[in-house]
Amino acid sequence: MKIVLASGSPRRKKLLAMITPDFEVICSDVDEKAISAPTPASLAETLAKAKCLAVAKDYPDRVVIGCDTVVEKDGEVYGKPADHADAVRMLKNLSGTGHQVHTGVCIAQGEKIVSFAATSTVKFYPLTEQQIEEYVQSGEPFDKAGGYGIQGGAALFCEGIEGCYYNIMGFPVSRVALALKEFL
Repeated sequence: MKIVLASGSPRRKKLLAMITPDFEVICSDVDEKAISAPTPASLAETLAKAKCLAVAKDYPDRVVIGCDTVVEKDGEVYGKPADHADAVRMLKNLSGTGHQVHTGVCIAQGEKIVSFAATSTVKFYPLTEQQIEEYVQSGEPFDKAGGYGIQGGAALFCEGIEGCYYNIMGFPVSRVALALKEFL
């Protein structure tokens, strides 16, 4: 099976390598801002599908995997922070509370398409302004939904997780592995 990952995310590349070392990366050119959906989970799945199908149309003989991750708190979607102030705002809002991380996944080969959204819940300890500022200054928040990487410095903020840890990183490994079996 020839697999294409329709994502330039270094984390997704590393996690897909847990399933198979043999894949190619081809990023999509989807305008994410032009896409909407009725719920944060469906937004993640719709974005993943758009990215997957944009690449799959040019590679009908390959299995293409597209993903997208959004963070949700009280119905508000947190994507990647636009700037320093946005990252601080997100982390202040997530401090001391629980929130959901939705990763949409779409896998396609020719006419066959499988898509889903996986959801994990993360609870942060209360964060001080100094913790938030130091974390934002590290630069880590800027390419991550919700402004944090659970596998990095934000591990210190995490009081608990319900659901798949890898989903929080943007690639629910076990769900993807199971879905890929449908393409064998």
